[in-house]
Amino acid sequence: MRALPAVLSPLLLLAATAAAPVPRPSVEVWLTLPDKSTLLARQPSLPLQRGTTGTIAVDPGKRYQKMVGFGAAITDASAYLIQRRMTPQQRTALLRELFGTQGFAFTRLTVGASDFSRSHYSYDDMPKGATDPALAHFSIAPARADVLPTVRAARAINPSLAVMLSPWSAPGWMKSTDSLVKGTLRTEAYAPFARYLGKTVQAFAAQIGPIDYLSIQNEPDFEPENYPGMRLSAAQRARIIGDHVGPEFARAGIRTRILDWDHNWDKPEHPLGVLADPAANRYVAGVAWHCYGGDVAAQSKVRDAFPAKDVFFTECSGGEWSGPWADSWSWTLRTLVMGAPRNWARGVLLWNLALDEAHGPHLGGCSDCRGVVTIDSRTGAVTRNPEYYALGQASRFVRPGAWRIASTSTPGGIETVAYANPDGTRVLIAFNAAAETQPVDVTAEGSHFAYRLAPHGAVTFRWRRPR
Repeated sequence: MRALPAVLSPLLLLAATAAAPVPRPSVEVWLTLPDKSTLLARQPSLPLQRGTTGTIAVDPGKRYQKMVGFGAAITDASAYLIQRRMTPQQRTALLRELFGTQGFAFTRLTVGASDFSRSHYSYDDMPKGATDPALAHFSIAPARADVLPTVRAARAINPSLAVMLSPWSAPGWMKSTDSLVKGTLRTEAYAPFARYLGKTVQAFAAQIGPIDYLSIQNEPDFEPENYPGMRLSAAQRARIIGDHVGPEFARAGIRTRILDWDHNWDKPEHPLGVLADPAANRYVAGVAWHCYGGDVAAQSKVRDAFPAKDVFFTECSGGEWSGPWADSWSWTLRTLVMGAPRNWARGVLLWNLALDEAHGPHLGGCSDCRGVVTIDSRTGAVTRNPEYYALGQASRFVRPGAWRIASTSTPGGIETVAYANPDGTRVLIAFNAAAETQPVDVTAEGSHFAYRLAPHGAVTFRWRRPR
């Protein structure tokens, strides 16, 4: 028998190539059902076929906002549990899951204490009656214990992790109450407070890398009774930002972007008032929102008035009040994970990344809040809560830098939101709001696919445009 030639001729090579099977384009499917029988589980892929039949249209040619990502706050409580109540192996596994597999790309840190701290403190505490306008006693030592190591580890897993800072209170000596609890910022403390925020951003950045966003006050229209807080009117915030924080950051070369409001949907007049001030408007990059009052559509109302400003959703907590698993999961998915981006949010953050079995540790404030995960303070075991699965329908698939793109919904049936990732993949998240199984017939860029979604179920589709 003659030996085969060592090198195939061009014609034989062409024939061999032509005979090789061409992979058919397909659509990945990831499903969660309200009875928990299926939780963010991969399903058989669907064929992506040529044609434009379909009741749900996805149009990558129509872009809205570029996404920063999804995630949750690394509070003092969350970091304490991760660092002090887990073994090194448990800690590594959880952080890799959250910031790797789960895809969290956005987090929020507190400047000083919140109610989810084991003590109340700022970074420049003084005895009653004493002041420190030169900030000679400034120190971020409390954050170095647990929070900053946790963020460093998260950024090592996901280098694109975006970080936001929010103070719950200025140091007590800057305030009308001379206390971290209640009160407002004294006018003569506006400049020291701006320097305090600037020093915090610089000190954190030296430890963990760039600080992307800062709100000057968490929930400025609320004075908590038993944990740090500070009331600041829209007029006060406009002066603080326009005359002090903005210029202070500019002088110091701080590129951290300033967000206003960081409070509920029910009072859009607050951020509208700040953005209407020319001095403040110059320095405000966007508006941050919370979920505890009003409707998510407020985000679009303010964005329509100031389309050059970014929108972020920065806090909502699940808890024992929020009803059965299915109700908590579906509300979080529909209102925050889908609804906030459909109303221009570039990022979506829930509150505590982790709490323990007793809803803490905390000092004052919410006694029945729930973390995205629960860490057993005795064993380090992890329970994944409804919010984990709601976030995961987006965070695992929507990459930083993705564009939200146009997608239609079917009235009373399938609700959707869609994205185009930087790598060319398309993502569609769909929720069935009906009480019966609904068809999800999708057309995009000359192709289509079909699926049937169970009542109140959610599905994420991911595919690449056929060539």
